[in-house]
Order: sequence, then C-alpha cells, then structure tokens
Amino acid sequence: MKKFGLLLGGGIAAIVLLANLGPIVGLGISLLIMYYSFKGFVKTDSTMKKILWALIGLAAFSATISNFPAIIGLVALYVLYVIYKNWKQEEVVIEERSADPFTNFEREWSQLKN
Repeated sequence: MKKFGLLLGGGIAAIVLLANLGPIVGLGISLLIMYYSFKGFVKTDSTMKKILWALIGLAAFSATISNFPAIIGLVALYVLYVIYKNWKQEEVVIEERSADPFTNFEREWSQLKN
C-alpha cells in the first residue's frame, strides 16, 4: 500500500512539474539576466550605464516575479526527489531482509521478546 501511495504522489508531482516547466525555464532565464545586470551595474563607472543596467535589472526582476508558478514546480521537483529516495530506501530494506534467513529469525525473535 505504501508503494501505491508513493506512486500516486509521484505521478501527481510529475504532472505538476511538467505543467510548470515553462515558468521554471522563464524563471531561470530571468534570474540569469538579473545576475548579469547586477554584475554590470557593479562594474561600470558611468552614470548612464548604471541607469541602463538598473533598468535591465528591474525588467528582469519583474519577469522573475511574474514566474511565481515556477516555485510550485520546484516544490514538485523536490517531492519527486523525496519519493525517489523513499522508494530506493524501501527496496534496500527488502533486499536486506531477504539476504540471510538467520538474521531475519534473530530480528523477529528480538521483536517478539520486546
């Protein structure tokens, strides 16, 4: 039943991620433009160039804010990562339990004693 829940949650997170893929790309591009405009603003000494870099930075900032749904897509990406880690962890536990019958007996015996 746990695998079904992980599969269902992973499917929903994958659909949300795919639906927000465009805003994620837009967010990345606008953040990149904002970064380079900040670097250009800091490097230049000319007042006109500082104004130009500030205007470019403000335009990139407004584009970054408008791509807010990308945050939901990034959360869905994190959920997919957590589901993947839990899925792999469960497989390792299953393989570990089936490796040696004597250790399984000892584990079950210690659980019964408690």
